[in-house]
Amino acid sequence: MSWNFDKPLRSLCDTATNEADKALWEKEDLGGITEDNNRLPMPVVLLVVLTVVTAFSVTFPLWGQRPTAALYEGYVKAMSTPEVMAIQDDKVAMQKIVQMNLGGENDAGLERHPLSMDDLRIIKPQIEALMSKGVDLGEYTVVGDRVVMANFEGNKKADGTPERKQPWWDKGYLIDIFYLSYFFLGVTILIKRLPPSTWQPRHKH
Repeated sequence: MSWNFDKPLRSLCDTATNEADKALWEKEDLGGITEDNNRLPMPVVLLVVLTVVTAFSVTFPLWGQRPTAALYEGYVKAMSTPEVMAIQDDKVAMQKIVQMNLGGENDAGLERHPLSMDDLRIIKPQIEALMSKGVDLGEYTVVGDRVVMANFEGNKKADGTPERKQPWWDKGYLIDIFYLSYFFLGVTILIKRLPPSTWQPRHKH
């Protein structure tokens, strides 16, 4: 199975390997099912491209990213307001808190990561403790019932410590691009290891 890179877009195999593959292709009838050696139709290629572009566009920024403590700072502050404290029903109180925090830059993130009143009660003291220290809440993420330092290490801050914020361009898309590239490259190599599409099997005729 020698490799040949003279014409990689035509075939990645040497002549001997291609001839052996052709003989095997024509010999094997796959139980009466025949397979031609046609190129992938262009509409199918365009459909795959459209699917990938649409998937990236719809999910930007990625919905799976972890919420930061800064996301719920407004919620925590709203819990102590008289109008929220006067509400006895947790569900109604949570609806009030959400309503009070609408119209800000965190709307999309809060929609993706909703909390119940019980969830908010658990993380409230942890966020308040961080607020009292004057730290950047954007560098802390909410993981279950815990508020922890984010595991990102970005640019250096003025004091020399690494910034613990997820860059806007890295919301999981880099790993997606890697796997997509790996997949398309693998499929291309697999196809180009077959005989060129200019040859068609005769299927014993």
